[in-house]
Amino acid sequence: MNRDAIHRELDRWHARGRRATLWLRDDDACRDSAELRRLLALANSHEAPVAIAAIPASLDATLVDAIERCPQATIVQHGYAHRNHAATGEGSAELGDDRDVHARLDELARGRERFSGAFGDRFVPILVPPWNRAGEQLLPHLGSTGFVGLSRFGARATREAAPGVAQVNAHVDAIAWRRDRRFIGEDAAIERIVAHLSARREGACDASEPTGFLMHHLVFDESAFDFVDMLLDATRAHPAAEWLDVAQCFGIERAATSPR
Repeated sequence: MNRDAIHRELDRWHARGRRATLWLRDDDACRDSAELRRLLALANSHEAPVAIAAIPASLDATLVDAIERCPQATIVQHGYAHRNHAATGEGSAELGDDRDVHARLDELARGRERFSGAFGDRFVPILVPPWNRAGEQLLPHLGSTGFVGLSRFGARATREAAPGVAQVNAHVDAIAWRRDRRFIGEDAAIERIVAHLSARREGACDASEPTGFLMHHLVFDESAFDFVDMLLDATRAHPAAEWLDVAQCFGIERAATSPR
């Protein structure tokens, strides 16, 4: 599959008078780095919004400075400490139901308060669970803890994860975690993006859920950064493609999300 496949799919959306919405999510941020600066520079140069899922317990002041320099970036909350509490043999999880729900909520509330103070209205209280896993017992309490959205991985089954908590997921992970922890490659990335766009267009999944491309700048190599550059370049000028910021994805009024 080549790069033209993206344009052909977008052409099909355009022929139906529809716009294909997409969004960028980058996980595991803690501090400024050469890799983060490169990703944010791409977002700025293409005027493409990016949601940076950062870890509250590891927050470094350099990340605040980096985000201030990138008008395209928004901070969302990547759990609390990105620490695995799952039992041996279980899938890694920080927010799984094997932990007391109140302990998890207390951590998340502390993280939310820390980000609100550090980032102001550059922070939107969307929860991105580490390893994309959150126990079902936790979800009904997210709204009362101050969260307005949840983002995991895969096509959503419902538009709300819990009452008042919108759900918008990522659908294409740029890294092959179970193989070599490297970029999946241009062909595979294009194939998966086109597959989700096509499924939306044909009604095989929720057509209103923006297609999410998941990045991890800390493990990106040259080919991964080059792909993001190509993807944004190939889509920004197409009349059927629209890159959304995280507030647009979740239908949030920014002024209402900042307690600062």
